[in-house]
Amino acid sequence: MSIGIKINLNDKLYIRDPQETTLGQSIIKHSIYLIDEIGFEAFTFKKLAAQMGSTEASVYRYFENKHFLLLYLVSWYWEWVSYLVDINTMNISSPIERLNIIIRTIVYAYKENPAIDYVNETVLHRLIIAEGTKAYYTKEVDKENMEGFFSNYKMLCEKVSKVISEVNPDFPYPRALASNLFEMANSHSYFANHLPRLTEVKVDGDDYEDVREMLVYFTNTLLQKK
Repeated sequence: MSIGIKINLNDKLYIRDPQETTLGQSIIKHSIYLIDEIGFEAFTFKKLAAQMGSTEASVYRYFENKHFLLLYLVSWYWEWVSYLVDINTMNISSPIERLNIIIRTIVYAYKENPAIDYVNETVLHRLIIAEGTKAYYTKEVDKENMEGFFSNYKMLCEKVSKVISEVNPDFPYPRALASNLFEMANSHSYFANHLPRLTEVKVDGDDYEDVREMLVYFTNTLLQKK
């Protein structure tokens, strides 16, 4: 059973909003599974259409190319995390408690599933870890930034940076720490699974508790008031 959550994204990312139609939702659903299965490099609209039992032309009615589809999925995820941060920290007055909740939300957002039928957050989380940086580590990043394609990620980091500044108003790098919480969570999860000599973090299946503990350690150490 699905619930009434619609993630609002930059309308320049798509030709037609896939959330608004059954076909569009199917594109989101199957693209998440297929990219997770074969990787973004091997992913094509032709393969997606075959998996959906549809046509390649039908996918192009929603997205200009696969890069825009990846941008859409990454943006959807960060907007979803931002929504969870708001919900999970509501009515929490202590900034340090809010920051700890935010860290837990960053790591475990994939477990908080509101039964949106066409998005498997667990699979999307794996996709973000493995493929997410490919959305903005591109030659077009400056142009796309001007178009506002990364606004939701930047606003999410800004939201976290404000909490960091509440915890320690004298800390000089709240934005850097905020963005690093997200980047470290993903990169060290990836390292744990594929390049384990680059990290002490261990990931066991969908258990990312080591990642959470690492983020808490770095955050508490950096924010200690002198």
